Amino acid sequence: MFSLLEIPDLTNQRFNAVIADLRSNELGPKWQKFLAHCTLSRIPVYHTKQVKESLTGRVKIDYLSENEFGALLPSPFYEKLKRIIDIFSAIFFIPIFFPFLVIVAILIKLESNGPIFFLQRRMGFRGRPFTMYKFRSMYIDRQGKGFTQGEDDPRITKIGKFIRKFRIDELPQIFNILLGQMSFIGPRPESLELSMWYEMDVPFFSYRHVVRPGISGWAQVEQGYAAEVDGMKVKLEYDFYYIKHFSFWLDTLITFKTIKTILTGFGAR
Repeated sequence: MFSLLEIPDLTNQRFNAVIADLRSNELGPKWQKFLAHCTLSRIPVYHTKQVKESLTGRVKIDYLSENEFGALLPSPFYEKLKRIIDIFSAIFFIPIFFPFLVIVAILIKLESNGPIFFLQRRMGFRGRPFTMYKFRSMYIDRQGKGFTQGEDDPRITKIGKFIRKFRIDELPQIFNILLGQMSFIGPRPESLELSMWYEMDVPFFSYRHVVRPGISGWAQVEQGYAAEVDGMKVKLEYDFYYIKHFSFWLDTLITFKTIKTILTGFGAR
């Protein structure tokens, strides 16, 4: 339950917290004194931006100053720990997934002509391009727009629709993880072409490359895998939220949400 305060006074009123626009020019000395008094009285005072981020899971990017790059810098300690977790997890899962990968490869080859894997140059960690591995899910002789158009894209094969729905097409990226180019969790890497296109509209788009890209990420479990040109700005806001709250606990939450996605097929693109 929210109530709007007309005057800086909480006499005879009890609140769990106070939310204010701490950057507003209308926040005069009386209101500043009031907010300081709230803090001394152990009443939490939150900036409106903090509350919006918590409710939406996104960091707004309307202005460069809003991003507070210093506050968004990921933890160096967790970055190193995460890399160790990725390596051991990849080594553990490869023998388990290998028989399944072979079956998928055979099915892809039986359905249509072309290579088993789809290789594409993507923009990676610290802005370094790399070749990302995926199972091929499209016909090689059908032309498109250069980006995924959603689940009804006529270029997608029958087996392709299945492996996309349950994210099986992403499994070969476990080798990208071993090579240090990707992580299990992180912002999804965009193609070089799309990355350059996005940077023309959002100059600080490249900041998302401050962490390793992932097989699954916060934007994917919250927004779903939409066509890549749809909702780019919203997806970037999710990515910035992930970077700002870069932690083991957020990665754990994304992992459980990803497992749910795989089991239910939600968010297929």
